[in-house]
Amino acid sequence: MNIFTKLNGLLFPRAKEYERLGTKKALALGFQHAFAMSCATILVPLLTGLDVGTALFCAGVGTLIFHLCTGGRMPTFLGSSFAFISALCGVIGNNAFGATKDEQIAAAMGGVIVAGAFYLVLALIIKIFGKGLMDKLFPPVVRGVGITLIGLNLAGTAVSNIQTQYGPEGDTLALFAEGFDMPTYVWAWVIAGLVCLTAVFLSSCGKGMVKMSSIVIALTGGYLFTLLVTKTGLAPAALMDTSVIADYGWVQAPHFVLPRFDLTAIGMIAPIAIVTCVEHVGDVYANGEVVGKKFYDDPGLHRTMLGDGLATMFAGLVGGPPNTTYSENTAVLAATGNYNPASLRIAALIAIVVSFFGKAIGVIQSVPNCVLGGACIVLYGMIASVGLRTLVENKVDFTKNRNLCIAAVMLVLAIGGAVIGNAVFSFQNIGLGIIVGIVLNLIIPDREPGSQKQ
Repeated sequence: MNIFTKLNGLLFPRAKEYERLGTKKALALGFQHAFAMSCATILVPLLTGLDVGTALFCAGVGTLIFHLCTGGRMPTFLGSSFAFISALCGVIGNNAFGATKDEQIAAAMGGVIVAGAFYLVLALIIKIFGKGLMDKLFPPVVRGVGITLIGLNLAGTAVSNIQTQYGPEGDTLALFAEGFDMPTYVWAWVIAGLVCLTAVFLSSCGKGMVKMSSIVIALTGGYLFTLLVTKTGLAPAALMDTSVIADYGWVQAPHFVLPRFDLTAIGMIAPIAIVTCVEHVGDVYANGEVVGKKFYDDPGLHRTMLGDGLATMFAGLVGGPPNTTYSENTAVLAATGNYNPASLRIAALIAIVVSFFGKAIGVIQSVPNCVLGGACIVLYGMIASVGLRTLVENKVDFTKNRNLCIAAVMLVLAIGGAVIGNAVFSFQNIGLGIIVGIVLNLIIPDREPGSQKQ
């Protein structure tokens, strides 16, 4: 620990601003932060087909990169971003981007790198023109609807995880068609319902770490329950496959994939960075409110954007999901009252170590789809609700036709599956909806009476 303390002091000389941590306290806080981020971080690769170990590795390294860029002054953890799930799924598993999964992942990673580069460009713009530009480009009506769209676009993924079945050749079976197993369908919804209700109950009625860990507890409980009912023969064995655990050694390196740049994949993935940049700004403000420091001034939004962008670009270079600042860890800060950024760096080191623990990755890979789907009902719904909360808290006036029109166009284009472009390069779904929303906000004059300009 003395070595860590010396290295921490060398790399982050301003760490003395916060209370020094003893060994036991530092490790306890580090594991707590690692636990808080683990659920969301591992869910993204499970849902997109990326490697869980790589995701954990990128989260740990990305967090350290962020802390280096911000002088170690902001207690923040970077983990896998949910915002990119739909776009990543559109590339990974699509034979148009390669015959093998690794080729598809490589194409997706090109888009991830470009998304990270967008952060760097925005960081430079903020450095030159100030953070007021963000408010002009991303007013509450665009931010709120954009975040809501992320949740709504993911809703279908949550449901399909629960009720999709596959034939002997791996083809998707039509709902209730020949070969579709009704007992499996019923049990899948029963398990998903239990996971969902557990998460809702603990999140609403729980306290402290129980409340913050509601999703993890629900997932763990759902996993153990499914294991019990399938191994005892009460439920169909098709619900769960634990054989994947045997495919992993005790020590196993993450599966790294080098990127390649495909213009269509870039057009699908990179525009999502517009949304995550907005999310980033909100997390910086929220983190500062908890800690009692103006992190948007010191180290500054340009430095936090730089750190987030470089972390995402690193993930794209090795085959991991894009990173984003985690509000889960901000909640841990609020609960513990300890704001030492060193505890987040310990959590990052823990994530890196776990990424090489193969059996743990195998267990994670064996989580049943219905269990994931039950948790995702809550998670994706919360994302959409956060967008609605953004609209409410910022008092966006929907009696003004201007705001109604912006929201209406964004919703229809993003949910309706609109595509602008060609086979080589295109904008679609959430990215298209947000870009159009930004343009409409800039060109439509605000001449209607209202309490505030949106």
